[in-house]
Amino acid sequence: MDKDIPPCDIRIDKEGVWYYKGNEIFRHEIVRFFYQNLKQDEAGRYLIELEDDRCYLDVEDAPFVVRTIRKCIAESDNEECIDLFLSDQSIERLNPGSLWAAKDNVLYCSVKKNAFVARFSRASYYQIAEFIECSEGGDEYFISLNGRHFCITIAA
Repeated sequence: MDKDIPPCDIRIDKEGVWYYKGNEIFRHEIVRFFYQNLKQDEAGRYLIELEDDRCYLDVEDAPFVVRTIRKCIAESDNEECIDLFLSDQSIERLNPGSLWAAKDNVLYCSVKKNAFVARFSRASYYQIAEFIECSEGGDEYFISLNGRHFCITIAA
């Protein structure tokens, strides 16, 4: 951590709720503004960068949370896809090759052009679980889209 960069007194909990000095930040436009200026340093720590000001924030798990999902057909190519509705109020197409499960079967994926990690909320986990299949041997889990299997990596 760069000693010249102070802490923000901002925290993101594992559900994607933002807090300043222990109080929830309710104003969505402020949270969106912070998300737009969220960066990650070389050590993997998160910071908010505004022109000449930078400060570190605490992230309990992942900076983004998948709130809900929707399986759909892309208008551009008629291909099956899964849209993610994220905690910054954006909608993004899932990169199914980026899915992985961690301790306690918490599901994650890459978002924002693979720059950040998103944790699936309990609700979105149950939604995407409808599309998760298990191999015949029971040793692999995957999602099938457009005739392709995308394995879900299990983190140790």
